[in-house]
Amino acid sequence: MTTQTLTAASFEQTVLDNDIVLVDFWASWCGPCRTFAPIFEQASAAHPDIVFGKVDTEAEQSLAATARITSIPTLMAFREGTLVFSQPGALPAAALEQVIAGIRGLDMDELRAQTAASQTAESQTASATS
Repeated sequence: MTTQTLTAASFEQTVLDNDIVLVDFWASWCGPCRTFAPIFEQASAAHPDIVFGKVDTEAEQSLAATARITSIPTLMAFREGTLVFSQPGALPAAALEQVIAGIRGLDMDELRAQTAASQTAESQTASATS
C-alpha cells in the first residue's frame, strides 16, 4: 500500500477507522523529511495492513498546530484511535521497523487500563489539592 495524504478533513476519521495508523508530518523544504520519505514509502509497501499517512505541514498548518508539531519530520503512531508514539526526527529503516513491531505488540486492553488508572489518580490529586 502506498502512503496517503491526510488533511484536516480526513485525519481523525482515518485514525479512528483503522487499527494502526502511522503519520509522517513533513514539508517539501525540509531536508530530513526528504531523507525519511523513501524509508516511510518502503515500510508502507512492506506493511499493507497498516495505514501510512502523510501530512504536509505547509498545506495543513492548522492540523500541524493541533497535533502540536514543533519539528519535522515528526512520526506519530496511532493504535485503535489512541496516540501510542510520537517522535521528531528522521528514523532509519531499522528503527522504523522497531517502532512498527512495538506498536503491533502493544496490549491495548492493558494500555487502556493504565490510562484510566492514571486519569483517576490525577483527578483524585486535583480534588485533594483544591
